[in-house]
Amino acid sequence: MYTPPHYNNDDIEEIKSFLRNNSFGILINIVDNKPWGTHIPLELETNSQGKDILVGHIAKANPQWQNFTDKSEVLCIFNGPHAYVSSSWYKEEEVPTWNYIAVHVYGVLKVLTEEETMEAMHRLVDKYEKGSKNPISLTNLSSKTLRQVKGVVGFKIQITDIQATYKLSQTRSEDHHNIISELKERSDSGSQGIAEHMKGKNS
Repeated sequence: MYTPPHYNNDDIEEIKSFLRNNSFGILINIVDNKPWGTHIPLELETNSQGKDILVGHIAKANPQWQNFTDKSEVLCIFNGPHAYVSSSWYKEEEVPTWNYIAVHVYGVLKVLTEEETMEAMHRLVDKYEKGSKNPISLTNLSSKTLRQVKGVVGFKIQITDIQATYKLSQTRSEDHHNIISELKERSDSGSQGIAEHMKGKNS
């Protein structure tokens, strides 16, 4: 991913936090000589060697998994908030732009066993059921329902590289206060999210 130096984020702990909070990503590899992407949860975990990995699963009906190989890298894309920034908010004349947060994770994929896939699903469901009014657990589901796991392919991705772009008007520090103020007047979640991130970088 092309990232100008002033927008590059190499704070690995901040990036890990972003990945945990924005885990619905896009898994990309090559299928029949074309890029193929699937939108799925990709959970950041730590393996038994203390290495960071991503864990996920896709349907067996999805031909993407038939092109999984442990010899080539896959790309996982994660998007954060984004917002249009009007140059009318600047003190000096300039063109408008777009602020955004995006993280690209590269790694080598390995298919999980059915048992490992089920364990990963338990962790996934337990994580996202915590906030439910009536949380469910896979341990309480019938064996008939859980047989659906046979219809998916689980995998883990050993991370080889992480690239993070945090474009938050870093080159316009004199305009930050006004940009944040204008963004906060908008009701969309992207503008609100970018405003909060810009405030956090300024504090």
